[in-house]
Amino acid sequence: MSTEIRDLCPKHVWNYFYEFTQIPRPTGHMEAVTRFVADFGRKLGMETLQDEVGNVLIRKPATVGKEACQRIILQSHLDMVPQKNSEVNHNFLTDPIDAYIDGEWVTARDTTLGADNAIGAALAMAVLSDTTLTHGPLEALFTVNEEVGMDGAFGLKPEFLKGRILINCDSEEEGQLFVGCAGGSDLNIFFRYKDDLCIPEDHVAVKLNLTGLNGGHSGVDIHLGRANANKLMFRFLKEVVARYGVRLSCIEGGNMRNAIPREAFALVTLPKDNADILWKMVSNYLELYRVEYAGIENNIQFTAEKTKLPATLIPEEIQDDLINAVEGCPNGMIHMLHDFPGTVETSSNLASVSSSPGRIDVKILVRSFSESRKLSVCSALESVFALAGAGVEFGGSYNGWQPNTDSPILQHMRQTYRELYGKEPAVKVMHAGLECGIIQGIYPDMDMISIGPDLQFPHSPDERVNIASVAKVWDFIRHTLEYL
Repeated sequence: MSTEIRDLCPKHVWNYFYEFTQIPRPTGHMEAVTRFVADFGRKLGMETLQDEVGNVLIRKPATVGKEACQRIILQSHLDMVPQKNSEVNHNFLTDPIDAYIDGEWVTARDTTLGADNAIGAALAMAVLSDTTLTHGPLEALFTVNEEVGMDGAFGLKPEFLKGRILINCDSEEEGQLFVGCAGGSDLNIFFRYKDDLCIPEDHVAVKLNLTGLNGGHSGVDIHLGRANANKLMFRFLKEVVARYGVRLSCIEGGNMRNAIPREAFALVTLPKDNADILWKMVSNYLELYRVEYAGIENNIQFTAEKTKLPATLIPEEIQDDLINAVEGCPNGMIHMLHDFPGTVETSSNLASVSSSPGRIDVKILVRSFSESRKLSVCSALESVFALAGAGVEFGGSYNGWQPNTDSPILQHMRQTYRELYGKEPAVKVMHAGLECGIIQGIYPDMDMISIGPDLQFPHSPDERVNIASVAKVWDFIRHTLEYL
């Protein structure tokens, strides 16, 4: 059924998108997809380059009479966020995405679709291959490993790009022209300890399963008030540890820094006499969470199941420090922007908590348009975990993309949109991180804008892209290039 995607209009855009769904391309595994794009450019007979970090650049000459026009760069990234529910049997390193048409949308069965940002890459490839378009000299930049670390953008060299106008195709609302985005910083937190080998004789083991949350993009969806699986699990653990002698053996919640965690799992032990009350507590907390998140989270599941005793436990002191730190960790929206009402300025995503023998790792992503507020939130988080005895390391920091409402490409595209659709496009900034901020640091004189079709629920298995909006963005790009 997924091959029917090839018949959607514009056909060449959807054909290239379908090809991307067949190539496994989670962040960090770029060889196959960069080879596909580079081979595409060479088969067209166009100048095709690949830099040291793996970014692919394809140059298309101007059509006759447009040689003197400014060179335009179309930019997108090639990796995708691999998200699925725990019960789904899908290997993102080997299996294609099972994409299909669902009414007005294209989505995927049980996994992320990868339209973030394959649809942007497909639009660029369609521009490169279309011989009917009229345009000046073009460059198409396909970056690697954007979703974790933005390695491709950070690896760009000042001489790689010749153009000085860049159209980023990684935003997610048709009819919106984005002129700025938040910066971000990663926190890597760790507890080290010696495993406790002493399991109390009267203890039984229970596995706790918190599933069914919506999750989503930690930038695009952070304002929706969705539940964070780690926060819910540790809220429960704090009470049952304090009241019923529960001991924590291992924990696993969330797996991607830029995705709101949808699931969390804990293996605990407790006195056999308290087992029945633990089941009651799980039921009570499930009802509590469903009431608190009514209308936001409609499928929360929280279950407990007996299992065999583990070989080790996390030492009580480490367990208690971890629980208190996660409970006290700021998460979600922190500040809103004044100049762009309704837009989050600063946020924190408690993305993952995972244990392994002798070690617990916590990963957090802080986003902000304000460098000072970003640093302030990072400092607050460092204090919370340092007080708990954890090590805290910072990494992956990148600046935001500062808005320029006098941008020439913005003015041109506003006019083009008005002429095409008879209405004014919205000019916005987004809380999600785009590569534009990093590229701006390398090419400070570059004029940039970001566009894209309607894409909902990225970084979650509910991700979907609107079919009609892809056609509108294609027409918008085509007319923008023709009259620039």
